Amino acid sequence: MASRDDYRRRLAKPVTTHVPAPRTPNRHNEAPTRARHSAADYTWAVARLALGWIFLWAFLDKTFGLGFATAPAKAWLAGGSPTMGFLTGADGTFGTAFNGLAGQAWVDWLFMLGLLGVGGALILGAGLRIAAVAGGLMLLLMWAAALPLTTNPFMDDHLIYAVLLAGLAFANAGDTLGIGRWWGNTRLVRRMPYLK
Repeated sequence: MASRDDYRRRLAKPVTTHVPAPRTPNRHNEAPTRARHSAADYTWAVARLALGWIFLWAFLDKTFGLGFATAPAKAWLAGGSPTMGFLTGADGTFGTAFNGLAGQAWVDWLFMLGLLGVGGALILGAGLRIAAVAGGLMLLLMWAAALPLTTNPFMDDHLIYAVLLAGLAFANAGDTLGIGRWWGNTRLVRRMPYLK
């Protein structure tokens, strides 16, 4: 028979039941749990790689003068200016402002670092948020330098690429065929999510 002290101890001990909290997935902060990627994931990944190659190829051609858009004699390493041709050819709405920037060393460096940074981020699949902002700004400025457009009232490939960059960042396109998932789980990116 239980003593009076045992009875008191049982009454004093709280009764607890463990109920797990419901799990709500958060696409932006939590790595996907699925092991396989969908067709849409692969489509975004291929679009990311293709656009990354456009940026990276422009950097390589302008740096080394590979003979596609840049002749070897006009290569950046040969003393040419990667922005001179495009910005001096701007004769439309904002032509005067862009003409004044043509050939300046700081403009050349910013442009080339932008091409390399955005292209590299897209190819690797890491830093897509920063690449989307930086690349979108570059493309918007290039669009403004081309105004007025001759084939469409306002839409051209620069704006389409800018929208594509935003879509790649929002879709976490670096997680498929890239290092985006690993990069997003690093301590640095968890502290500063805008680096994803």
